[in-house]
Amino acid sequence: MPIRVDIVSDVVCPWCVIGYRQLASAAEARQAPLEPYWHPFELNPGMAEEGENLREHLAAKYGTTAEDSRKARDRLTALGAALGFTFNYADDMRMWNTFRAHQLIDWAGDHGKGHDVKMALFAAFFTERRNVSDMDVLAEVAASVELDRDAARTVLERGDRAAVVREKERFWTSRGITGVPAMVFQRQHLVVGAQGEAAYGQILDQLGAAQTA
Repeated sequence: MPIRVDIVSDVVCPWCVIGYRQLASAAEARQAPLEPYWHPFELNPGMAEEGENLREHLAAKYGTTAEDSRKARDRLTALGAALGFTFNYADDMRMWNTFRAHQLIDWAGDHGKGHDVKMALFAAFFTERRNVSDMDVLAEVAASVELDRDAARTVLERGDRAAVVREKERFWTSRGITGVPAMVFQRQHLVVGAQGEAAYGQILDQLGAAQTA
């Protein structure tokens, strides 16, 4: 029986990529099928349409120095590579507003493609350094997972999913979620942060044992 995992995350969160990849690797090693459901969280809900330089953004928000940033990027790049994901950082990389991206994921979920769109958006932002707030980019992401490009753009232009995404964001923050990734296993067990493959393996082992008890 698949293990349900509700994952609250943002598409511009590097540790969300790492955490999911660690979990997926642990699950694959155990031949334990996962049933992931992605839920919206905006790291920067007030981000302007034009975005901000990523390094400058982190310096302003967290006081991150250029050296801190370089070390963090190197660490993430190495962790990603070990997990089969490419972080392609550059000094001119920008941080973007992700509200439209979450709307796209929500719409794609109705078509059984929420997970595929989430993975494609991670790659679009971190690997391809694309603007994940741009409607043309988002429509292309939808098309890349065999969703209708024009339908996706129409949904975004009309804001069909805006209210429901806002409500979902409020749902999770009202339950104390302030950092991501936040994973809820089998609707019961909350784990916050990228825990590492070994730790996720222990969680999966415990859940598997509970299923067969």
